[in-house]
Amino acid sequence: AHGLMERFGSLAGVLDALPAELEKTPGVGAHAVTLLKAAKELSGRYLNSRVEMGEIVQTIENARAILQPYFFGARTERACILCMDGKGKSLGVRVIGEGSVNAVQLTIRAAVETALSLNASKVILAHNHVSGVALPSAADKMTTVQMSQVLEAVGVILEDHLIFVDDDMVSLRASDVPF
Repeated sequence: AHGLMERFGSLAGVLDALPAELEKTPGVGAHAVTLLKAAKELSGRYLNSRVEMGEIVQTIENARAILQPYFFGARTERACILCMDGKGKSLGVRVIGEGSVNAVQLTIRAAVETALSLNASKVILAHNHVSGVALPSAADKMTTVQMSQVLEAVGVILEDHLIFVDDDMVSLRASDVPF
């Protein structure tokens, strides 16, 4: 384990490394790689299981705690939507888009269908940036405005759009992006 940490710099570096790269470390074989990849997957599932649906989302930190596990260890961009009732009770989180290392195809239709299927009154949109920079792009801002308008037309309020990077998160609402 010590050689892996030296080689990859951190536990996250080890868990995110490709199997072929891990096997280049002396003493690390296929079984160790399988165990490391299983540990990463199980950790993500553990974090997801600790999130209780029905929790009231009162602050951006509540939303962060619910949504962050969905981006744990992601090597590609992913978009999720947290659906809530009128009082802010969490109705569920759904992955509504999977992408590449630098983009995610986020369709307004998927967001609307998901919100309506869970009978949501409010939603929080979230996606990750694999690049390591949580700042919203021009496309992120444009998508947020469009998403807000379409959701509003069907009676659903877009509360916020969060961008996750590793242990960091940026709220477009707190960043004064108008929507």
